[in-house]
Amino acid sequence: MIDTLMFFTLGTWEAIVLVVIALLVFGSRLPEVMRSMGKGITEFKKGLRDVDENIRDAHDDADSADSSDKKAVP
Repeated sequence: MIDTLMFFTLGTWEAIVLVVIALLVFGSRLPEVMRSMGKGITEFKKGLRDVDENIRDAHDDADSADSSDKKAVP
C-alpha cells in the first residue's frame, strides 16, 4: 500500500510539466479559469461556514431547551 501512495506523489519536475501543459491547454484563458476556480472555492467555503453555523445554532438551541426543561422539573 505504501508503494501505491508513493506513486501519487508530485515532484518538482512533474509540477513544472503540469504547469506547462496547463499553459498550452488554457493559454490566455488561464487567468479567467483560475479566477473562476477561486470564486468557486470561496463560495464552497461560504456554504460550509453557513452549514457549520446552522449546526451550531441548532445544537445551542437544543442545549438551551434541555437546560430549561431541567430547571422546570423539581
